[in-house]
Amino acid sequence: MAPSKKTNIISELQKDILRLQGFNTTSNPTLDIGLGSIKAAFPNGSFPIGALHEFISTITEEATATLGFISGILTALMGDTGTILWISSSRTLFPPALRNFGIQPDRFIFIDLKKEKDVLWAMEEALKCNGLSAVVAEIKEIDFTTSRRLQLAVEQSDVTGFILRNNVHKLAPSACVSRWKITPLQSESIDGLPGIGFPTWRVELIRMRNGKTGTWAMQWIEGRLVERTKVLAHIEPQKKFG
Repeated sequence: MAPSKKTNIISELQKDILRLQGFNTTSNPTLDIGLGSIKAAFPNGSFPIGALHEFISTITEEATATLGFISGILTALMGDTGTILWISSSRTLFPPALRNFGIQPDRFIFIDLKKEKDVLWAMEEALKCNGLSAVVAEIKEIDFTTSRRLQLAVEQSDVTGFILRNNVHKLAPSACVSRWKITPLQSESIDGLPGIGFPTWRVELIRMRNGKTGTWAMQWIEGRLVERTKVLAHIEPQKKFG
């Protein structure tokens, strides 16, 4: 068998395996902008769309940092015409702050509910709607069975789902394809001037199905996510979450 033909067969088999494991193998180049070396951790080198992603926070500062980092991802997901559905029983997002990431708040649909079980139900139904760019839900707890239902929903619609778990103190297995933890870092001054610099985060990819884990320093600057290798060199190791 010719080498090129063998390579094509192996490539197609890898794509079939990824599809069976819940990955959309269609590349979306807009999601690669500014992600730096994080891209190498993803299957196919592209942020997994049509999949379910979990972000964990233990304190308010981490939850705020998560909102900033995920806003950068949502900016790429939405493009010029997309719509995001945001569901919560205790919303922490301040909509006008989205303008800092180049997003107009009216591109979001906010659903505020009283109970977390209603948030999960609404998210599952929303993930079946392929007219949305993404669905974000803020919750504290989720079991494996529920996460599996959500993952099955995104596999049918190719809508990307984000679960933001705040005040988490104990982790359990889930069907999400990735698990992240975002921590704020001290920002650098702009041109040596006093004041607050661009948002900077310690981005930890704790789990990535069919991919790699790692830690990066990322910054939101000039309308895009940029890797900050100089900052990363000064990051002190954190204790394992558990």
